[in-house]
Amino acid sequence: MIEVLPATADRFQDLSSVLAPGKPGSAACWCLSYRIPGAEFNALTGDERPARLRRFAEEGAAPGVIGYVDGEAAGWCSVSPRSGHHRLARSRTIPTVDDVPVWSIICFVVRPPFRRRGLSARLLNGAVDYARTAGAPAVEAYPVDPGGGRVSSALAYVGTTGLFESAGFERVMETASTSGGLTRWLMRRDLAA
Repeated sequence: MIEVLPATADRFQDLSSVLAPGKPGSAACWCLSYRIPGAEFNALTGDERPARLRRFAEEGAAPGVIGYVDGEAAGWCSVSPRSGHHRLARSRTIPTVDDVPVWSIICFVVRPPFRRRGLSARLLNGAVDYARTAGAPAVEAYPVDPGGGRVSSALAYVGTTGLFESAGFERVMETASTSGGLTRWLMRRDLAA
């Protein structure tokens, strides 16, 4: 059974089991690189980053959703208002296309034992549902188009255009951003209807 739930503060231990690096204290991203200014991100040690992400859940909306497989935390999808992502708000490579207060899907993480089971698609649908429930008029994402090839698991965190197209997203424009040498697309799904 797969269930996708908001990553609220009371579920933070589950989120930690998904995002924690194999080597404790190492400088894993903890889905902060887009959310906070670069200087703050770089100043945080690996041990400080989990607490910084937890503050987002404690101070407002959950910063994303957690996927559970048979009750075990298996995956994560970051989704929250674009305006709350410091790096996106100032990005020259991933532009703002209009004044719609979109929510942005930044990354996916699926624990190795749960990969290749369709969990990313379920996380994506759960992220869209969460954004809709929170009043988002639209959701954006910035995946790569692998052009029929495979994307390494280390670079798959942005998702693929095919994953998003299957969930009803449409390509808006190519961006100047890349991941693994592949161009990232700005894709959007309108939630107003």
